[in-house]
Amino acid sequence: MYWDVKVVRPKPDYQLYVEIEDGRKGLFDMKPYLEHGVFRELKNMNYFNQVGIFFGAVTWPHEQDIAPETLIDEMQIIAEEPE
Repeated sequence: MYWDVKVVRPKPDYQLYVEIEDGRKGLFDMKPYLEHGVFRELKNMNYFNQVGIFFGAVTWPHEQDIAPETLIDEMQIIAEEPE
C-alpha cells in the first residue's frame, strides 16, 4: 500500500528515520511511548536498534509495532535523512 513503511533506521535519542511508500520521509519520536506497556523494553538502546519492517509496519523482535498510520500522523516531515 502507498502508506506502508519501506525504510526505517534507528537514530540517536530514540528517533526513527522513516520512509513511506508514497515518498514521504520523516523522523518519528519514540520517547513518548517508552513508559507504556510493551514499549518499555525499547529503552534498551541495543534492543531499540533492532527495529525492522513487517507487512509495512515498524516492528521489533518481541512483537512491538507502530502502525504506518501512527507514523504518518506523528512524524516530523524532513527532506533527507539526518546523519
